[in-house]
Amino acid sequence: MASFGVLGPLLVTDSEGRSVRLRGERQRSLLAMLLAHPGSTVPVDQLVEALWPEQPPPKSYASNLHTYVSRLRERLAVPIEHGAGGYLLAAESDLVRFETEVAEGRRAARAGEHASAAAHLRTALNQWRGPALADVRVPLLAPVAARLDAERLTVFEDRAEAELAAGVPGELVAELESFLLANPLRERAAALLMLALRRAGRQADALAVYGRTRAALLDELGVDPGAELRRAHEAVLRGEETHPVQATPVWPICQLPPDLADFAGREDEVDAVAAAVTGAPGAVPVTVLSGEPGAGKSTLAVRVAHRVRKEFPDGQLFVQLSGSSEPRDPADVLADLLRALGVTGPAIPDDPHARAAAYRGRLTDRRVLVVLDDAASVEQVLPLLPGTPGSAVLVTGRRRLSALDGAHRVPLGPLSDAQAVALLARIVGSARVDGEPGAAARIAAACGNLPLALRIAGTRLAIRPNLRLATLADRLDDERNRLDELAVSDRQVRTSIALSFHALSPLARAGVRALALCGDISAPAWAIAVLIDDPGADGAVEELIEASLLAPIGTDPTGEPRYRLHDLVRVFAREQGGPSPGIRTLVHAAVGLAEAAGQQLPWTVPLPRWPDDVPDQSLARDTVARLVDDPHTWFATEQANLVTVVGSIFRIGWHREAVLLLERLTGYLWLHGQYADLRACHENLRQLAQLAGQPRVAAWAEANLAVVVHARGEHEEAERRYRACAGALTGLGDRRSAAWVTANLARCLIGLGRPGESLEVADEALALLDGEPDETALRHVERIRTEALNRLGRPGDSVRVNRRTLAAARRSGDPAAIALALSDLAWSLTLAGEPAAAREPAEESVALLRQLPTRSALARCLRTLGAINAGLGRRDAAVAAYTEAHDLARALNERPRELSCARAIAASLIGEGLAHEAVPLLRAGLAEFRSMGSVASTVISLRVLATAYEAVGEDARAREARAEADRLGDPRDASAATLVGLLLELTRDAGRALTGSPHTPGVTPSQCP
Repeated sequence: MASFGVLGPLLVTDSEGRSVRLRGERQRSLLAMLLAHPGSTVPVDQLVEALWPEQPPPKSYASNLHTYVSRLRERLAVPIEHGAGGYLLAAESDLVRFETEVAEGRRAARAGEHASAAAHLRTALNQWRGPALADVRVPLLAPVAARLDAERLTVFEDRAEAELAAGVPGELVAELESFLLANPLRERAAALLMLALRRAGRQADALAVYGRTRAALLDELGVDPGAELRRAHEAVLRGEETHPVQATPVWPICQLPPDLADFAGREDEVDAVAAAVTGAPGAVPVTVLSGEPGAGKSTLAVRVAHRVRKEFPDGQLFVQLSGSSEPRDPADVLADLLRALGVTGPAIPDDPHARAAAYRGRLTDRRVLVVLDDAASVEQVLPLLPGTPGSAVLVTGRRRLSALDGAHRVPLGPLSDAQAVALLARIVGSARVDGEPGAAARIAAACGNLPLALRIAGTRLAIRPNLRLATLADRLDDERNRLDELAVSDRQVRTSIALSFHALSPLARAGVRALALCGDISAPAWAIAVLIDDPGADGAVEELIEASLLAPIGTDPTGEPRYRLHDLVRVFAREQGGPSPGIRTLVHAAVGLAEAAGQQLPWTVPLPRWPDDVPDQSLARDTVARLVDDPHTWFATEQANLVTVVGSIFRIGWHREAVLLLERLTGYLWLHGQYADLRACHENLRQLAQLAGQPRVAAWAEANLAVVVHARGEHEEAERRYRACAGALTGLGDRRSAAWVTANLARCLIGLGRPGESLEVADEALALLDGEPDETALRHVERIRTEALNRLGRPGDSVRVNRRTLAAARRSGDPAAIALALSDLAWSLTLAGEPAAAREPAEESVALLRQLPTRSALARCLRTLGAINAGLGRRDAAVAAYTEAHDLARALNERPRELSCARAIAASLIGEGLAHEAVPLLRAGLAEFRSMGSVASTVISLRVLATAYEAVGEDARAREARAEADRLGDPRDASAATLVGLLLELTRDAGRALTGSPHTPGVTPSQCP
């Protein structure tokens, strides 16, 4: 089998010891990369960079790399394994032998077996043939070669020390003299040579070594010799016998605190930090672990340090820098470190720079992990960094230390929900958490998923085993007392946050307070600028980010950076009080932006606009234009914030602003069918308005709630709400709003099968509008009147009203109004027996609405077009229109329209010979229409279902369905009768019965409850 060498020029020999020459530089580079990482998988991206270092790799680099690997396998007959995103070469090499012998030698030295140690280390050094990878020109391998060359020097000194400790005679002097001549700054080698010369009776020569080395250090580095070399010098002067440093071992040293037994979560972060501190050969990797107060930075650092201990066999130093309270002087820290490393008394220099040099000297070529906990600043950290490869540094702190060049940063946020509950379970016990999972989740949420807060809450529960989790959760739900509850013994969340807060500049503190008053929002950059309102706002934001009190959460679709305060930081900041005049300015800016965005959208809510004017906008015009360039994007981006702040600003008495903001948001939410948020916002505002004695606002919110209930198909509940609301608005003197609500009531009555009453109520709406110049409201009432006329069998009257409405809509120039008027006219023409004439306005209405964001209106008009096409025998076009309308209604959660389209699709299934699939669809829809109280829809569904029953041979059920339809139906309802006829056209044999075929696209039985 082939053997390899990298400790010198790249060497390959076959099984008979003959040199093998590789063809091509890339094959040599590939082999060198694999050999330089023995026992490790080398990632593909590193191999690509090594093979194509000065140019972009070819598009076929993966194929080319595979080819090179295959050729190496064939040429050298060695196993090159592929996996885990890279390649691994399992082969014997001089590097493997070197590392094995070094490990054995150092183990023997620690055990006091100096002769054995010397033998192993000499064998290790015999593997070298020159500088590592001397003839390989791969930039990626330069730091690897440098590390190996540095390790060779250290091993030579280890071997010399072991031979001196074993009493090996004086031939070592010549080797050390030669070594020091080539490496004049190696203080450890100089000390060893002085010891060897002293033992050989050459005291003067030993002193001369000290003089030469001291001069070299001063000339090259400007520093005096370190403690080890000074001790050797003093021993020679006194004529004392000295011993190698390892005679009283300092290494390995471990100062790590114990790892926590109940550590939970953070698996990804532990892996990332462990990879960072061990993954930079040829350099001193510095990893900064930053995060807000209580995020568990120190705990995570200790866990990582214990995990990687084997990677740092010389030891692990742990230094508490106290950066969040009283930052320690780096000079004092260095003195402590030097004492831990064996430098004591007068050997510790007074000058801070000399201490740093001595500290680096002690760590020269050692493999030590230095953990610097709770760092305050870059200036505190810099003197504590080792100077040679092999060691690594892990820094924790609330500050990000952005000015620390070359550092790898790992920000630490709160735990995930699952991790937070898992940590609570580790502290409290799984049985208690499993017994009250909801309360456990509430506790975690109140703690903001921060480990410190969770540990405090968990400790309180642990010391009181009879305390229910729900009891503590209830206490924590109250933000006013939350920080009081999160305290146990000397652990307090409030104190932890206060240390960071009070270290801020006054401007940054004011910014935190203002943001906290806005509630739990993700704040865009423009909002923070408005809140702080100072030329130094950007600097304050950077300060808050650096202190880990404000978390950047990305850039939103409008291009604005966004930030968030942690929940507990927000609670703390709200306790601090102080004026925040920027809050009202921000609210006015938000209202202005909502107005600018809303003006670009069609108003489709069947209610009038709120009459108050919008307050003055503080943002620059170009900023407003940029943010609301796409109004849909702006509303979607700010929706969660707006939903949150509407209630907040109403509570503090800014009633007008709250209503203006919600009204603009309502236009967007209605347009996109987001009924859940609509219902939640208006229900909250209605309750707040009632408590605040604002009846007009309460009535406006109730009007919007009634519209949402109506849109969801809850006709009887909608009727009740409409009647109460219309009475309240009339009593308040708001006849215009009362007219809109009364018109909506008229439409609701049509759905309840009471078209005659609907016409009377529509006349009441017109009476309320008498003297009110509201053309939009008049068109709204007229459209409802045509629906009622159609239900009463008066399509001729309906057509005449529709034509007037269409003419008025065309004069207004509103494309949405024109489209709806066209669709209404098309349906009235259909009812009047003119389906051919109806098709053109129906298609025009759909074409207009496709250019607008009014998806609900588009679904309605598509449904009308589907019915007209069915009547004209255009079966495929009808099914396509109904399917598209069904999918739109489903996405908008408009259940009545979704069900009516599903009914039409089920009718088409009957014509396809799939009546057995149509029956469950129709029965499910019928049940829902009955529960909604929609009489006309119930009758239509019964008649289509009767046809489906006949198609599957259930004639008795068909007769029952028709009898019930005859009993419930209104013989005057031309609209229902005509629609039944159109749907039955879809049930006729399509001439392609596909029994067992897939369902028609857009609806399946499983979609109906």
